[in-house]
Amino acid sequence: MKFSLCIGAYPGKDVIYHLEKVKEHGFQGLEYYAWWDLGDLKKLAAEQERIGVGLSAVCTKFISLVDESLRDAYLEGARQTIEACRILGVRSVISQTGNEIEGLSRDKQRQTMVETLKQCAPLFEEAGIVLEVEPLNGLVDHAGHFLQRSDESVEVIDQVGSPNVKLVFDVYHQQITEGNVIRNATGYADRINHYHIADNPGRMQPGTGELNYVHILRAIKNTGFTGFVGLECGYTIDTDEAIAGFKTDILSQVI
Repeated sequence: MKFSLCIGAYPGKDVIYHLEKVKEHGFQGLEYYAWWDLGDLKKLAAEQERIGVGLSAVCTKFISLVDESLRDAYLEGARQTIEACRILGVRSVISQTGNEIEGLSRDKQRQTMVETLKQCAPLFEEAGIVLEVEPLNGLVDHAGHFLQRSDESVEVIDQVGSPNVKLVFDVYHQQITEGNVIRNATGYADRINHYHIADNPGRMQPGTGELNYVHILRAIKNTGFTGFVGLECGYTIDTDEAIAGFKTDILSQVI
């Protein structure tokens, strides 16, 4: 497994500062969501080369997957994101799904999503990039988000049928939505490209809540997973101290 930090881990600090911290902590990547805010991408690519680590994931443009009228806009956003990834060497792109549309059946919205993802798939296959659909919890953080459960998300991925369209499994979100974290995080491992971790409640660093991350990460590792696990969390103490504690108290028992 490889580990990434997420932008915002060091509030008020820029992408270069975050990349240097990734390197300092011995992690392998940084997730930066709104790539369109980065400015000169070629300049950032040169900085990544200098530092020795780079962005591991970005997001697509935030356009609904369940609104058929926005399909062309979503596809254009995907093309733009792929070009940004080409410059930056990024191989994972995260997509949210958009909120459920009132008055339209879930089946219709799900099929709209599947069809849009099917049209996206060849673009990502040609680029060698994985598009990752992310279910989010609707109870605490994302009321109305269309995809929330991992089982329904897997059904969508299976209907798309592309090796370059998979899932981000966010342990924090799925603990809130459905529990059963280890069973789902490992049972769907072949459809998962990337994991996010944070504790619950509070979405702070692992070790501050109810989730046993030694057991969770060990179970994920035992599936043979070699991709990224991103610390998408806040920090209750100084970030450097929290990361050091995560490595000492949790990772030392997993790796």
